Amino acid sequence: MDNQTVPSAPTPSSTHPEGRRRTRYRTAIHSVSPAAHRNTFEDHEACFLGVSLDNSSFTPAKFDSMLKWVSRHFSRCTVLIGDSIHRLTLASTRGMNPDQALEHALDLGRQFIHAQQPVLDSYRAVTDFTVVTCSQVQETEEYAEFHYELRTLFAKDDAFRASVEAFGRAYHAKHSPTVSAAERQQRIDTSSAYFLEEFAVFCYLTRRDLPVMVYPGQFVTLAEIAAGLHPQAPDELRDLTLVSLRVQGR
Repeated sequence: MDNQTVPSAPTPSSTHPEGRRRTRYRTAIHSVSPAAHRNTFEDHEACFLGVSLDNSSFTPAKFDSMLKWVSRHFSRCTVLIGDSIHRLTLASTRGMNPDQALEHALDLGRQFIHAQQPVLDSYRAVTDFTVVTCSQVQETEEYAEFHYELRTLFAKDDAFRASVEAFGRAYHAKHSPTVSAAERQQRIDTSSAYFLEEFAVFCYLTRRDLPVMVYPGQFVTLAEIAAGLHPQAPDELRDLTLVSLRVQGR
């Protein structure tokens, strides 16, 4: 939940804990994919809320605002911590070896859960919040099956592969303009690997009666799948409703 998402626009303000005053935030819907589900996604009682690590969209005050929004719309919510998949970002951007990157990513996940457990508990009277990590999901056979299916689709379906790669190409062209063509392609390949792992995790959760994903950003490829542009994608992704949030200071 780091790379392919388009985050909601930041609000210039003093933020907790960096700023001297804690800014209050308001969370609202930015978009729903597919658009036809804009007025029906609340018919489902459960969702999952994706959390990206090392991401400014998940400061304590912003996360609290998201939980408040979720508590007003769903009676159950699984908070998905993107720990193990974050290793790919760490390896790519910080030059960590695979073992170091995984260890650090898992530690960041544990730190986030520990720090945010009190605010999660504060909403339990309204919404049943549970926490699951990507590392837990990636240990399952179902995840492995979904990941294989997605990697196969990526290898065989030109349109799907182009969609997955598109954000990485644009992002690294902008943020890594001085690296060699070979290095840039390696970073694009790492981004693609991240998306395929992430999407396999989403498939696993959707199969567990969590048909709505909530996230403060937009997943381009998921929106395309929702629009019917990738008909060979797993049913679990084609059935998923993505609610993109906008978190603004007030």
